[in-house]
Amino acid sequence: MAKIKLLACIAVLVIQLALAFGNEETPSDVSVESVPYTSPSLPREGVYFAEHFDDLSSFGKKWIKSNSKKPDVDEELAQYDGKWSIDELERFPLKSDRGLVLASESRHAAISSKLDKPFKFDSGKTLVIQYEVAFQKPHTCGGAYLKLLTEGPHVKDLTQFNDKTPYSIMFGPDKCGPTSKVHFIIRHKNPRNNTITEKHCLKLKTEESVFTDHQPHLFTLVVKPDNSYSFFLDQELQYEGDLLSEDDFNPPINPPKEIVDKNDVKPEDWDERSKIPDESAVKPDDWDESEPESIPDESSSMPNDWLEEEPTHIPDTAAVKPTDWDNDMDGEWEPPLINNPKCQDRSGCGPWSRPLMKNPKYKGKWKQPLIDNPNYRGKWTPRLIHNPDYFYDKNPLKSSPIGAIGFELWSISDKIYFDNIIIADDESHAEKWSELTWLLKKKNLSHESESVFGAVIRYTNENPWLWAVYVVIIAVTVVLIVITCCTSSKEKSSVNESSKKTDEPVPDVEPEVSDEEQEVDTKEDEEVDNKSADDDEENVDVEADQTNEDQIPSSPRKRKTRKD
Repeated sequence: MAKIKLLACIAVLVIQLALAFGNEETPSDVSVESVPYTSPSLPREGVYFAEHFDDLSSFGKKWIKSNSKKPDVDEELAQYDGKWSIDELERFPLKSDRGLVLASESRHAAISSKLDKPFKFDSGKTLVIQYEVAFQKPHTCGGAYLKLLTEGPHVKDLTQFNDKTPYSIMFGPDKCGPTSKVHFIIRHKNPRNNTITEKHCLKLKTEESVFTDHQPHLFTLVVKPDNSYSFFLDQELQYEGDLLSEDDFNPPINPPKEIVDKNDVKPEDWDERSKIPDESAVKPDDWDESEPESIPDESSSMPNDWLEEEPTHIPDTAAVKPTDWDNDMDGEWEPPLINNPKCQDRSGCGPWSRPLMKNPKYKGKWKQPLIDNPNYRGKWTPRLIHNPDYFYDKNPLKSSPIGAIGFELWSISDKIYFDNIIIADDESHAEKWSELTWLLKKKNLSHESESVFGAVIRYTNENPWLWAVYVVIIAVTVVLIVITCCTSSKEKSSVNESSKKTDEPVPDVEPEVSDEEQEVDTKEDEEVDNKSADDDEENVDVEADQTNEDQIPSSPRKRKTRKD
């Protein structure tokens, strides 16, 4: 017992020392608490637009709602009357953090804001577009993409922002039914004739969970001066490519140098057959075309349980003629047929016929064998000619400076949440912005949604020294359990050995009793003597007790001195 107490004291001392060592980082945040948040700010250098939507007083001044009408659409649907609001996230929001929310469904909605300064692609700088999206309700159909509006006269009056407003880049997620994608569209100006063509990137994709998990996701697009581009989702690289690649955009940024001559016609003597029949071949005399491909198997016989007299289908006696059945219009009604139950456990019913087998004499219709065509010229294709509309634009965005950004959307689902938009010329600005915003939301989400056990694991991972404490506690506990079990087992074995009966005589040894024990025993005997009892029964009990003491030695602590 003393060893157990000693080990327990050592375990407590180790735990106290470990907690004292990590006193500055005691696990007080194991309980679920919201991650602290303050509205972010960045230096103006290299940042063209940054919006966190936390300042309600400046929202109405900075963001302009469109009251335009969608051209070429019915009057009832043409008006941009969708509603926008500034609200917190519905699930696990940060305290004092707000975002822009599309608050109406099945309505055209548009809202925009000017950049602090225009972004020009001829400056040789990188373009970084980044913003958050959270689909807070089950999303069935609608987009959540951001348009970067081309600098020009239309930017001066954003109340007329609509789907025809010129933009330089459109970027963001979109889904309708089973189809989901991430748009990256460039409105490219043809340097030869100044016509505008939308070039759609074919490579950006996203997981379906973005539209169903109701969490904020971070979309980032980086376009560099060397025409390379990268798409990141939640700070993880999804795809990187080249604007000038013929495979990345449809149609390609630059048209092909050569095109098919539509006026070219295949010559009449052009032979595309690689093989032709051998005209010199003759059908053999023994070739019999009359033999069938399959013949009855004469070796087969009808199974013993086959019921030839029973039909395979019988009328359904449980069927009832419909009340609206008209014999004149529908004909005489007959009950539908069902499978004959008598045939269910049989090999078959009805007339039996031998199964067919492959005819070994069958050769089929004779044809002349094929040989190589000496006049074969290959598959004909029209010739290529120089493309009269060819151009090579090595800076496809040079003529499309950005003056504003905006959301121009139509969605069946509402409650689409946007937040923390940034337009910059350096990726480090976007990374710093996400550290102050999106990463805090992600951390808060993990804290709020985790269990108590998960919170302990998280805190332990943040403070690895606690693993050593857990190991010591477990080790000490195991040692204590082993020692306790072994000690109990030994004591039990000792008691059993001492109480075991034998045939050997046992001497009645008077144990040595201390003065204190003698006084206690004397008091107990006096209490016994004071009880009223029959003298004869008491003497009998004393004699019986004396007999038992002679047979089994009692413990010295339990032996008493008799008083006559």
